[in-house]
Amino acid sequence: MELRRKGRKRVVITGLGVVSPLGAKSDFWAAIQAGQSGIRKLQNIETAHLDVRIGGEVRGFDSSDYIPRKQARRMGRATQFAIVAARLAIEDAGLTVEELREIGHRVATIIGTTLGSYEIGESGIHSWRESGYKRANPMSIVNALPNMPAHYVSKMLAALGPLITPSVACATGIQALGEAADLIQLGKCDLAIAGALDAVMFDYILAGFSATRALTREFNDAPQEASRPFDADRSGFVLGEGGGIFVVEDLEHALERNAPIYAEILGYAASSDAYHVAAPDPEGGGAKRAMQWTLDDAQVNPEDIEYINAHGSSTQANDAIETAAIKAVFGEAAYGIPVTSTKSMIGHAMAGCGSLELAACLMTLQLEVLHPTVNYSTPDPACDLDYVPNTARDVPGISTVMSNSFGLGGQNASMVLRKL
Repeated sequence: MELRRKGRKRVVITGLGVVSPLGAKSDFWAAIQAGQSGIRKLQNIETAHLDVRIGGEVRGFDSSDYIPRKQARRMGRATQFAIVAARLAIEDAGLTVEELREIGHRVATIIGTTLGSYEIGESGIHSWRESGYKRANPMSIVNALPNMPAHYVSKMLAALGPLITPSVACATGIQALGEAADLIQLGKCDLAIAGALDAVMFDYILAGFSATRALTREFNDAPQEASRPFDADRSGFVLGEGGGIFVVEDLEHALERNAPIYAEILGYAASSDAYHVAAPDPEGGGAKRAMQWTLDDAQVNPEDIEYINAHGSSTQANDAIETAAIKAVFGEAAYGIPVTSTKSMIGHAMAGCGSLELAACLMTLQLEVLHPTVNYSTPDPACDLDYVPNTARDVPGISTVMSNSFGLGGQNASMVLRKL
């Protein structure tokens, strides 16, 4: 097998760990393939005072198999998600913590988040004020920082290579893997633990997004119907949590250890709208640039793409703009490319969404099945592509797919994956 493609090192994904509202990898895939929703009435927080009381909540999460309880009490939820997902990814890649420690100087850690462990900082501030400003806990400041998930994973592995915390809102998951691929191709590491997670299911976050009219507020009594990407009756996104971590390797390194290989990262690009803090560019300029530059980086033609995992957030603006951007980049071929939204079943996990959607792409390539976009019942003239409505679809021989993530602040990222 050729170790370079057009002069560049080939980079592959060999391990996958998921923390999601629908469970870990196998349960997650079985559920989304079946069109099962993980959006439910919230249980982990009090919601009586809110006008949004549903979300893609990770229930029954227990980190005790991987983190001693005393240590876990000092960590925020996002950090615990990261450690568990990283350990699952390492095991999935056929590696051990001890093996990674032996090559730690060639291992990078690239794990992103939006707010880090927001709740640790909030709790520390509250305790300090309640004590009459006398007993500030300095560790509450440290453990709330966005780079703590990456730090703790790096520490667990004694990974001495680059340590990076991308925080680019909803584009973080794809950007983390893209940065990992770049580092490997530059020769700065042989292997990376990369991905993104978020745990921002707090009342203030829900209230804030609701105040912007970004969250749907119409489905508190029918939560599984709430996320409706590309449907004419969509009324906003549903907040989620969780994410995924991946083992990313130089192909030569993966072959030397006879690693399982999910897919090759063929290309990646990121762009900025430079338009608005929350609203997407109405012309879809940033989305178009990200997709076109990704095709250029992957050195593939638009007709080579057999499936697109869309950002598909279920907002009126995003879904129509993303559809128009896909048509602008792919031309008439767009009408023959299936497009699905994983968010229809798990909600929007903020920084973690791109990682969960890349996980869905990897399982699509492995099992040759497209998960559906659920809750699609009323066509929208502005969204006229093939969204694989409501029922999974077999796609024998599928090999090349694209995933999109477009976020707050005009952050855009796309990635092309190919099955070897």
